Amino acid sequence: MAFWLAGKRTGQASDWITRFDPRFWTVNFPRPMVATVVSTAPDALRVEASFLRRADLGGLIWDSVDTLDHPLLAYDTNRDYAHTSLRFRWRSGGLIPLDAINGPTLTIEGQDDAGAPRTWYVRLWNYAQGTAEDAVITLDFSALDGGFSLPADADRVDPRAIERMFITFAPPGYDEASVEPLPHEAEGWFEMSGIVTDGAGAMVRIGDVAMPANGLAIATGYDDQGVQTPARLIRCARRLGYRGSVVHYLGMSHYFRLGRVGEAFLAGQPGDPLNGPTRSWHRAFFSECIAAGLSPMASLSYELLDQHCPEAWKQRDFDGNPALTGWDPPSTLLSPTHPQAMEWLQAVACAFATMLADTGAPVRFQVGEPWWWTFGDGRICLYDAASRAAFGGAPTAIRDMRAPLTAEQTDLLDHAGALLAQSTADLVAAVRAAVSPAPVEALALVFTPTLLAPDMPELKRANLPLGWAAPAFDRLQVEDYDWLTAGADGNRRKAHAEVDARLGYPPHEQDYLAGFVLRADQRDQWRHIDAGIDEAMARSPHEVVVWALPQVVRDGYVRLPPSPSSSSSPTPGTDPMQAFDDVLYPLALGRDATVVPEFSTSVSVTASGFERRNSLWSDARLRFDVGPGVRSEAELGTLIAFFRARRGPARGFRLRDPSDFSSNGMIGAPAPFDQEIAVGDGLKADFPLLKRYGDGDSAQVRRITRPDFATILVSIDGALQVGNWALAPGGVIAFDEAPAAGARVCAGFLFDVPVRFAEDSLQVSGAAFAAGEAPSVPVVEIREAS
Repeated sequence: MAFWLAGKRTGQASDWITRFDPRFWTVNFPRPMVATVVSTAPDALRVEASFLRRADLGGLIWDSVDTLDHPLLAYDTNRDYAHTSLRFRWRSGGLIPLDAINGPTLTIEGQDDAGAPRTWYVRLWNYAQGTAEDAVITLDFSALDGGFSLPADADRVDPRAIERMFITFAPPGYDEASVEPLPHEAEGWFEMSGIVTDGAGAMVRIGDVAMPANGLAIATGYDDQGVQTPARLIRCARRLGYRGSVVHYLGMSHYFRLGRVGEAFLAGQPGDPLNGPTRSWHRAFFSECIAAGLSPMASLSYELLDQHCPEAWKQRDFDGNPALTGWDPPSTLLSPTHPQAMEWLQAVACAFATMLADTGAPVRFQVGEPWWWTFGDGRICLYDAASRAAFGGAPTAIRDMRAPLTAEQTDLLDHAGALLAQSTADLVAAVRAAVSPAPVEALALVFTPTLLAPDMPELKRANLPLGWAAPAFDRLQVEDYDWLTAGADGNRRKAHAEVDARLGYPPHEQDYLAGFVLRADQRDQWRHIDAGIDEAMARSPHEVVVWALPQVVRDGYVRLPPSPSSSSSPTPGTDPMQAFDDVLYPLALGRDATVVPEFSTSVSVTASGFERRNSLWSDARLRFDVGPGVRSEAELGTLIAFFRARRGPARGFRLRDPSDFSSNGMIGAPAPFDQEIAVGDGLKADFPLLKRYGDGDSAQVRRITRPDFATILVSIDGALQVGNWALAPGGVIAFDEAPAAGARVCAGFLFDVPVRFAEDSLQVSGAAFAAGEAPSVPVVEIREAS
């Protein structure tokens, strides 16, 4: 299916919003503090915050440049606030009030008259009418002064080049220089209602694209996107064509309530496991999903930010080292055998499940990252104190999962798998009990590159336990993005087969999670992800989910809707968009047939006669005239019938080029060493068939998409390969195992050219044909691969 990485709007639909629309504000704050913003009405928003330290300071931000929306949906950049006013009602509680030192301040970042960066601090109390916690505030940006006391400290704001502005908020007892914690967690809030923007710059143009449904679901994440309003996220997801599920990753760093323990702020303290801002944001998020016709799913991970995890809860290797991921700062994995850790995780799950039920959403709960952490060097983390006790006190050491294991070690892995399966079963049971009698859809996430790592073949005993086999969960969710983006298709195929065989969930009880692209400079990986989506759809899963919205937005990914023609039943192994019939042209071409390879080259000639040439095509395109091959009335009838069956040029077909149909020279018998098609890298298992014309770097490389399967011979480093590869659509050799790094992969084959009739009409003169004059039947090659 076609996709697009949009960089900006280029004529797509747009609309207007008022500047300072409540949906498009964000919050920012230092860890471990948490703050959220929710748009509560078309002209109102609410900010909630949880403070833990005296120096905690949050900000509600309006940015002149929209970096958070998809390029087709973003609002336009407009830094000129001159002759523009903002008016709103302010109400607050649990914060330093408007009239106090360090009270809410509008910080404006922009440029002065000379273009130098400047920051102004506008005390909101100077422009308020009312009390310190309930006031109407009016800001005229062309007559706005920074400074604490006016007019004594007046510092006139230049409104013509404002980059961003933010309203700061802090708890009572705030001290920016202090490293001390507050005596206890403090929660505060403020509301801005009746927001009115007026004047010359009151309106801002915004993208208003509404893509048709693309047949996919979408994933979101609280850690990455909880600083935005739920309304903004759901607007983006729905307008980009996503329907069905919203798989919402609750994260590992912000949702939980923290308490001071020694020098650390740790999860797992008595009382509500969630902080207040998280509760308010998720109630709004689930409600926005339901209002938009989307079905939210809460995804709760066994992963927790290491600095907030109690030491006793962490998985550990045999030497006592905690399970730490490669993120910065690192996360850790909760031990599935630690009673308090699992009780806390169950309390978290029940809290989110109850919120789903309270907002009228179906209760859909995914267990995420439920595995024993294993380091890249083979150390598995089975040895925290609780796990050692569960294994009998002195479990055998496994220092390297990559090495051959003894029976005692594999027995330990089987025991670990059973304990892991029991912990996930207990988690699901707790959720079901919390919302009973409402039904619960329980799902488990399986990340195959970790759980089925080829160099650790026994790891599945612990991390893909048989206790997860159907019907332990209502549905299984599989993701393999590390392998997908690396082109490790052999590993992916084997993993899907092993998951199916081991756990027994049929395709309609599985979801496929596609993606994701970690960094912006890796956006070319969307090509692999989009192809993976197409491949997954062919397996007929319950749902295909794009993982995840932050990357979709950052890179401008647009999944285009399916073409009406793709709803028909195409020939197996063909792309319905190409409307191709995998049949051979029925007549021999003969020596009189015309074959014309053509390139597209632009040539510009200077006034002095020199040329500049630009080759627009990397591969030649063939044209044929197959008319001279028609030698009898019977063959003419065959041609006419074949032409009508193809609907003229509407449908493609195969044609054997009499002058070039072999990998060996032009017409020689193929051998397994004719054409080098790849050099192995140890990961990739799929290689397209190629034919080279010429030598060295100047050779022209041709993709062969319609080989004759019966003639294909494949070799690796000179050894003929039999029974370990298959021919995939598009002339791709798909090995069961990826060839080793540096291995030379070659192939020999006969092949046909994918073509179509060039014209809608077929003109044959009976008298001319009887007189021996051949008809003209032009045929043109179809591009099937770049």
